[in-house]
Amino acid sequence: MSKNDPSSSIEPQSTTNLLEVILSSLEDDKAEEITTIDLKGKTSIADSMIIASGRSTRQVAAIADHLVTKLKHLGFGTPKTEGLEKADWVLIDAGDAIVHIFRPEVRSFYNLEKMWAMDILPNDFTPDKVLNR
Repeated sequence: MSKNDPSSSIEPQSTTNLLEVILSSLEDDKAEEITTIDLKGKTSIADSMIIASGRSTRQVAAIADHLVTKLKHLGFGTPKTEGLEKADWVLIDAGDAIVHIFRPEVRSFYNLEKMWAMDILPNDFTPDKVLNR
């Protein structure tokens, strides 16, 4: 292949494609209660947040490890991970998507869905506006 051959160039992966890969990997590894939250317009940290549960620390670790391996293999770079050692809650920063994988009790305690699903825009985050919702 030559440098001028369009098929030889590596195209950057799209956010939609990233989300599809993440959801597919979570489903393949039998993650439970998979939730996707659209973060566009709410924060600049990512476009999407995906929250899922595993039944045990062993399953949480396996789901996270498989997802990180798949993202690397498909050219999405090397995601940053936190919490893999204990595997009660593993956070995977895949750039445009943030993935949280919890044991059910830990997920229930932190309840990220409730916090991020609120329809509060950054300019609306004043005590008066938040308390009146």
